[in-house]
Amino acid sequence: MTGATVPLGGRAEATDDDKSAWTALATMYRLTAGHRGTVTVATALTLLASALGLAQPLVARNVVDATGRGQVVWSLLLLLGVLFLMEAAAGAVGRFILERMGEGVVRQLRHGLVGRLLRLEMREYTRHRGADLISRVTADTALLREVVSEALVDLVTGSIVAAGAITLMAWLDPLLLLLVAATVAAAAAVVASLLSGIRCASEHMQNSVGAIAADLERALVSLPMVRVHRAEEREAAGIGARVDAAYGAGVRTAKLASVMSSAVELAVQGSFLIVLVVGGLRVSGHAGSLGDLVAFLLYASYLVLPLSSVFRAVGLVQRGMGAYQRIDEALHLTVEAAAPRIPGDRTSTARPTGPPLAREHPALTLHDVHFSYDPRRPVLRGVSFAVPHRRYVALVGRSGAGKSTVFALVARFYEPDAGAVLFDGRPAAELTREACRRGIAVVGQHTHVMHGTLHDNITYAVPDATQAEIRRVIELTGLEEVVARLPGGLSAVIGERGSTLSGGECQRIALARALLARPSLLLLDEPTSHLDAINEAAITTVMKNIAQECALLVIAHRMSTVQHADHIVVLQDGRTVAGGRHEELLASSALYRELAASQMLRPGGQPYAQGEVEAGRSAFAVPPARSDGGQT
Repeated sequence: MTGATVPLGGRAEATDDDKSAWTALATMYRLTAGHRGTVTVATALTLLASALGLAQPLVARNVVDATGRGQVVWSLLLLLGVLFLMEAAAGAVGRFILERMGEGVVRQLRHGLVGRLLRLEMREYTRHRGADLISRVTADTALLREVVSEALVDLVTGSIVAAGAITLMAWLDPLLLLLVAATVAAAAAVVASLLSGIRCASEHMQNSVGAIAADLERALVSLPMVRVHRAEEREAAGIGARVDAAYGAGVRTAKLASVMSSAVELAVQGSFLIVLVVGGLRVSGHAGSLGDLVAFLLYASYLVLPLSSVFRAVGLVQRGMGAYQRIDEALHLTVEAAAPRIPGDRTSTARPTGPPLAREHPALTLHDVHFSYDPRRPVLRGVSFAVPHRRYVALVGRSGAGKSTVFALVARFYEPDAGAVLFDGRPAAELTREACRRGIAVVGQHTHVMHGTLHDNITYAVPDATQAEIRRVIELTGLEEVVARLPGGLSAVIGERGSTLSGGECQRIALARALLARPSLLLLDEPTSHLDAINEAAITTVMKNIAQECALLVIAHRMSTVQHADHIVVLQDGRTVAGGRHEELLASSALYRELAASQMLRPGGQPYAQGEVEAGRSAFAVPPARSDGGQT
């Protein structure tokens, strides 16, 4: 189970058998793997404290009997005080060890969850809401902490202490013990009937809490839109419905827990009253001594705590299973499979130090690539093109033609259903994702600017970048004015999702971050979509300069952005329908003419010479595929 550090055994399913108390206990016990030594020490200390407690009624009996004979036994009183203090000390140390162990289990679970969630296949993020996954790392693991740090040990020690107390009570008065056992058995039957309901209600409550987080995150991320459309009350009502659902599940859990608690309390109080009445009658009839009755009463009262802890622990384990179901589901989500590493391949660890040298194969080649998110709705139906080193290639087409999907395949977020994606002539399937991604950088249409300093955002891909490298990309992307304007310059804190910056500034920050990594292939998705005409012209010039250092693949709807590209690939309905330079496509491609005409873009200057056109065609042609999946 990649990414998980806690052995969980088999996956938990919500079947009737799995809902049994024993299965739940076994599942919770598996969570303590790696902490068994700590559990043993804590259990031993708790049992020692309980044994010291069990000895106290016997000493108290001797004190009462001695006092009845007119004796004052100071040594017994001193022993009683020592036993009490030792019980308190052993119990406190044991409880601390348990709490620390519980925090360790939660830490281990959270490490496993975080590591797995960051490596999930991209398809999983479309099936699950982000905030709900986050709640599994926070709220659900917090509930499990209480289970593993308290419930498991309480079950063991409570059962042993209860057995010890019952044994001593049987030695003192078997008849009174039978009466106590009858009332306890009635309470146990009530508790057993409530366990499955407690677990179901707890699971529903945890799911509702996750839904609250997911809906609230959606509203906060889109807060400007929510306010412009005056949808605050509608969003509040929708989230409020989730809150009400969590409230309902919580109330049901509390109702069942209160019934269980009341049953236990009634059993304990009833037992105490029965012992007091029947035992008093037996003492008055000379069927037993007052010391025996006092000791029995002490044991009966002493039995309250372990029995209560056992019943509470059983209920808590069932509540914890609701949280465990959600955690276990997250730990079984599909992660990206690691491709086999090629012996001697150092591409996954070596950081690029400069522009790529001239190479035999193109930086990127797509050969007859097919892909679909849903098998019933293909997105790419045969895409082929190449991006040579130090060349500027543009992808154009109507919305939905498959341009962004091409980028997703190049970034190895998904794998093609058919065809081949090659990096420097090597099939992507032969390389690790890390090796492929180390050579590329992506600037998406929706730029990712995170809360933190401007410096942190620019150096995200290369945390150890030098000041000279940082200054270079700042100058290259025209960020000098932004750095000078922000209080603190590079140390200025940027708001959540770049809320203190304009869209164009966020775009340039993302571009600087990508360039700092010195990729051999740079992917730009609508790089000028948030820029005015002046900044668009500046970024267009930057792209020309970037193409002198690395291969550049650009998605653009603005023809003015791509008309100076070395090669333009036209996509339509997931297919490559045309390719060439701007002037050539205006003459040969009806779709390209339509896209250009919609922006009133016409060829500027003289057309390319025939030799230049032929040279361009040969440079960007896709070589025929070999039988082994490579290129000739």
